[in-house]
Amino acid sequence: MAPPTDSQATVALVLGILSLLPCCWVLGPVAFFLGNAARGRIEASGGTVAGGGMATAGMILGIIGSAFLALIILYVIAVFIGVASGFRPAA
Repeated sequence: MAPPTDSQATVALVLGILSLLPCCWVLGPVAFFLGNAARGRIEASGGTVAGGGMATAGMILGIIGSAFLALIILYVIAVFIGVASGFRPAA
């Protein structure tokens, strides 16, 4: 009989997949932290809980989603600085 899969590993994988969508990049850090916590619980269980691969995949996808989020934040800051530097009040 196979051990049960950790539910947070499943949630981390789903959130990691969703974090790759343009509207859901904010879920990337959440997927990473949930996957990391799930991996810790799975390793500490001594084989009574499964889902280590799903937790790892959720973490990796969360890292990719977080990188997209960071790039978007940097882009927004650069655009804001560009607009602000182009704004000249009338003298």
